[in-house]
Amino acid sequence: MARLQNKVAIITGGSKGLGEANARLFAKEGATVIITDIDEKNGHKVAKDIGPSAEFHKQDVRDEEGWKSLIAQVLKDHGKLDILVNNAGVVEAGTIENQKTEDYRFVMAVSADGTFFGSKYAIETMKETGGGSIINMASIASIQGAPNVLAYSAAKGAVEAMTRTIAAHCAVNKYGIRCNSIHPSAIMTPMVQGIREKISKAKIPITNETNIIESNKIGDPIDIANTVLFLASDESRFINGAQIRVDNAISVVSGIVPE
Repeated sequence: MARLQNKVAIITGGSKGLGEANARLFAKEGATVIITDIDEKNGHKVAKDIGPSAEFHKQDVRDEEGWKSLIAQVLKDHGKLDILVNNAGVVEAGTIENQKTEDYRFVMAVSADGTFFGSKYAIETMKETGGGSIINMASIASIQGAPNVLAYSAAKGAVEAMTRTIAAHCAVNKYGIRCNSIHPSAIMTPMVQGIREKISKAKIPITNETNIIESNKIGDPIDIANTVLFLASDESRFINGAQIRVDNAISVVSGIVPE
């Protein structure tokens, strides 16, 4: 129950779903957890429910200046940053033929830009305070492809490639900072539960990627949180630049949907 004792962690998109599960588990393991999200109501609720080891900060991960302010505030209040979980993400339905440009740019900005800004400013701090761990939430969609969510697949592909580059950069410069990506399949979160309706509204035929949501091949947020915890802890000190699938072999034997 103390695998993250005395560590300070930022978790984006922490008001619900995977981010909330991460925050709750991190706090149980001894971390001070900074939950960020645009959803103030749920964010404050989760932080209050966790207790004094958690706090909420409203954040739009697309805002570079907001990242600078957040990191500065964390340093002022806690003196360091040990862990960053770039979890915030969104999904909008669309194929390569009908994905709306505004949706494509929105999805890319939240996942790709958010991960870029977060990692950039976290590294500035971590390299001066003894290193750390960055965990980026990608998806099986970046490995296998998901035809009904083109922008989401592309955004998670960018996150995956960025992760490898960040890991290599930090290793070459001996910063003591590890960076890994996690690639979930369908997990029971509000985002996954809402994707069928979005696909239907976009008038895209329902395929196996969507039907899997209603099958028994769907995970629970804690299944991902346990992996995030491992990568955040010192137990994974020799794991760097890895892409870890958490999908119960779904990507090997069948179609997929976003995490």
